[in-house]
Amino acid sequence: MDAESIAAGRTRWQERYGAALAAGQVRDADFTTLSGDEVDPVYGPPDGVDDPRMDAIGWPGEYPFTRGLYATGYRGRSWTIRQFAGFGNAQQTNERYRMIMQRGGGGLSVAFDMPTLMGLDSDDIRSLGEVGHCGVAIDSAQDMDALFDGIPLGDVTTSMTISGPAVPVFCMYVAAAERQGVDIASLNGTLQTDIFKEYIAQKEWLFPPEPHLRLIGDLMEYCDSTIPDYKPISVSGYHIREAGSTAAQELAYTLADGFAYVELGLSRGLDVDSFAPGLSFFFDSHVDFFEEIAKFRAARRIWARWLRDVYGARTERAQWLRFHTQTAGVSLTAQQPVNNVVRTALQALAAVLGGTNSLHTNALDETLALPTEQAAETALRTQQVIMEETGVANVADPLGGSWYVESLTDRMEAEAEAIFAEILAMGADGHPIGPMTAGILRGIEHGWFTGHIADAAFAYQRAVETGSKRVVGVNVHTHSLSDDLEILRIGQQVERDQVALLAARRSVRDEDRVQAALAELRSVAGGTGNLIPPMLEAARAEATLGEICGVLVGVFGGYVESAAF
Repeated sequence: MDAESIAAGRTRWQERYGAALAAGQVRDADFTTLSGDEVDPVYGPPDGVDDPRMDAIGWPGEYPFTRGLYATGYRGRSWTIRQFAGFGNAQQTNERYRMIMQRGGGGLSVAFDMPTLMGLDSDDIRSLGEVGHCGVAIDSAQDMDALFDGIPLGDVTTSMTISGPAVPVFCMYVAAAERQGVDIASLNGTLQTDIFKEYIAQKEWLFPPEPHLRLIGDLMEYCDSTIPDYKPISVSGYHIREAGSTAAQELAYTLADGFAYVELGLSRGLDVDSFAPGLSFFFDSHVDFFEEIAKFRAARRIWARWLRDVYGARTERAQWLRFHTQTAGVSLTAQQPVNNVVRTALQALAAVLGGTNSLHTNALDETLALPTEQAAETALRTQQVIMEETGVANVADPLGGSWYVESLTDRMEAEAEAIFAEILAMGADGHPIGPMTAGILRGIEHGWFTGHIADAAFAYQRAVETGSKRVVGVNVHTHSLSDDLEILRIGQQVERDQVALLAARRSVRDEDRVQAALAELRSVAGGTGNLIPPMLEAARAEATLGEICGVLVGVFGGYVESAAF
């Protein structure tokens, strides 16, 4: 880009920043160094200097958004501290949520236990020994009432990390909001709902892909017309990375999944400028500091270009890639677990320098168990130290223009585009929803994604075992004086209490209303109508998660993954 164009871009940025300042959208804060020196809100090439990189880099708040979505950076809006939590029953998790909010957390993120993630009730024989262990147990809308007791759902944003049974859980959430007296049209939050990443990496599905896509399309239509600020899909690269993928694979597979959901919305006749702002993303922040920063910057640039040039998005909001980040759980070590505080801090800093919109920091003991209250507080304080003390929030995209970071960003983009081409080639036979959807479905069917992830995971593990990749406390610097940690243990009484509570609720509910609602859901599932209204009525009637999911599996059938060797 020539010097004149760069100067014009700087002027545009100044106008955007000035407008935000005049509107009171810049925080009243100390934007100086620790020594008291003023810092500018953004930095770019010197005046009068040509810089060919600026075509791809741009300025914060304008296409292609490599440097962030807002001209103000974090001066205008800090990232949301959204700590992921859930264990035991709804009452216990509610207490943890209150602690997080009292100590400065800005948003809630729900972790569900394995039975809930698989659409099972706590008294299902397949749930034995798992209730409340890796998250909170949710069996009916009354559990949602307890989970958010004293937490006004009209005033907080809540993220729910669940995909297979995401829509029934969403309906229970809406029912709980209604019981609080909240106008559901005002709800704001995020539901993961990303079924593609389940087939690719996490394996928590209920039925075959096509009916899952129907259910997601129904949810997109419902939110678009009824709850406009709610984000019905959070496209998740986190679990892809945790399964062992490389950074480039995480980036490409995640964005490809996102493109497929855009195709799904378009196939339903929705306006991309209306529904695309309701799509959000969820990325992993791993231990390679600069690679992660580059990945986040490349993600925004790729998404903006594809939404504009391929899918026809006209507005900036529809071209924005907004994302939540969680530090890498898979990087935590059981050996010398206090080292995990350092890993988490560096990963969180990479996410911030990459421009994340919200962030969860893992606790030091999560490789051993669910975090204790003390470990959860340390994880929360990690973000607060970065936000309040380091000065990294004073400047938008402070590493923009770094030769290394820009080279890594370009490389990430090129590797992702090469993977997109492979996926599109796999889907050459086509699909009614769209070409990227066709390629993803074919890749799932033939184990293409899982095969590539397995190869990457194997290569990394071999590198650790041979010592070419060094992990402190594991294969280098293994001597330690630290004591063992006290960890949070979930006793079997939690399961017994939850099963008894579920039985008591079943005994007093209006069984005729429940069965009528489930019958209507079964009828709609067998046809072509939108599944959200009958499912919402079932949730209001206190039908359980297992009953609702059982109806859907009965109509759609189950799914068995193809074997690959």
